[in-house]
This record gives sequence, C-alpha cells and structure tokens, in this order.
Amino acid sequence: MVPLLPFRSVVSVCMGVGVLTGTACRSPETEGGHPSGGLPEMTVAATEDFELTGDGSAPPWERAEWVPLHRREQGGLEYETRVKLLYSSTGLYVLMDGSDSRITATMTEDFLDLWNEDVFEVFLWTDEAYPVYFEYEISPLGYELPILIPNFRGEFLGWRPWHYEGERLTRRATTAIGGPREPGATITGWRAEVFIPWALLKPLQGVPPRPGSRWRANFYRVDYDGETPTAWYWAPVEGSFHDFQRFGILRFGE
Repeated sequence: MVPLLPFRSVVSVCMGVGVLTGTACRSPETEGGHPSGGLPEMTVAATEDFELTGDGSAPPWERAEWVPLHRREQGGLEYETRVKLLYSSTGLYVLMDGSDSRITATMTEDFLDLWNEDVFEVFLWTDEAYPVYFEYEISPLGYELPILIPNFRGEFLGWRPWHYEGERLTRRATTAIGGPREPGATITGWRAEVFIPWALLKPLQGVPPRPGSRWRANFYRVDYDGETPTAWYWAPVEGSFHDFQRFGILRFGE
C-alpha cells in the first residue's frame, strides 16, 4: 500500500513550452486531441435543481446509475465505494457512498487537510488545453475543502476561492449509516451529497458544460480504519491523485 503522502506528490508532467498552450497536457491515450480508449467514461444526466438530503433520497437521483470506485492497491480494506452524478443549469450534483466500520474524522473546520482522515474527493478538469483543475474534498462530518489546482510541470499549490458566498457557495450534506455521525462512531457506511455551482468554477474554461460537452474528472476515497490508509479511485492513476492526464471522461447528456 502506498502511504498517503505520495498521493499528494504530483508525478504528472507537462513537458516543454507546450505547457503554455496545453498541447502537452492532454492524456497519453489521445489521438488528435481525443481519447482513443483506456479511460473510463461516465454520462452525466441532466436534472432540474433539487434540495440535498445527505442520503441520496431525492427523487432525481433515481435517473442516475451508481458507478463503482476501485481499490488502488491489493490488500487494504474491502469496503465498497461508488458515485452518482447529475447536472443542472446551475451546477453539478455528486453523490458518493461507501461502506465503513468507523468514522475516522476529527477535524471540525473547513479548508483543513481533510485527506489525512476519512474523505471523499472530486477532481474536475474542465478543459484539456490548460493544466488547471478543481479539487473538492468532504469528510464524514460534513467539512469541506474546495480548491483550484494549477499543475505546471508537476508543481502545484491549491488556491482557496475568493468571495466564497452567494451563488459561488457549495451546498453539501453527509449521512452516517448504522450509527451516529460523530468522531469514532461505529457505523456501516456513510454518504456525502454535494452541489458544486458553475459560478464557483470560474475562471476555468468549458464552464458551464452543455449537452455533448466532455470534461475530464476523477473520484477518490481514502479510509483510515486499517494500519495503513486504503484508497479508491474511478480512473486508475499512478503515484498521485493529481495524475490528471489519466483522469476519466465525463460526457454531459441531454
């Protein structure tokens, strides 16, 4: 099992002057700028806006299918992890679900290093011409970390949103299953439901998406019940969650 710190050390590299134009930042599995296979794909269905419950019980979720995440290494905890997506004219809805035995989370503020405890993560790369993407983390206790990541030649530092209020503010809710939603609680799983507004993703390019738009993305989970953390991903990455050239493909439906 790779320890957590290498997850945060970036191994993806955009070489040479092409980093300025984005020509060197596309996936290694591309031909003429379009993926040629080997990357997972997910179609995101359209919806009207709805209220979050934290448990995914809102009726619009019935039109979205669960997509499994896979354990990153052999061994580790045999928990299941999965994700659903929907999008509206105002933002992206994400529902993540995972089986679990204990809430390993103690942080009680936003914008902390949430990846050092139980966490779900969402990475959105909206335009392959630019090595800049959005990262969102949420803990079982409902605390969040939304940051923008400029990743040039494997060097990056997350930037916090400015004027994080009004239409730029996320909505989120979490639910513990089989036990209380509190640090150290014995549970059978937990869910996180998040709404990421398009207004928050500015000035990323390709926002908002239209029917037929294609983004790159990845979804992760880290759990700390064992002696070493166990990680899950949607699109396989090598060495780092920030291996953005290997992110999967989101296609936005009608």
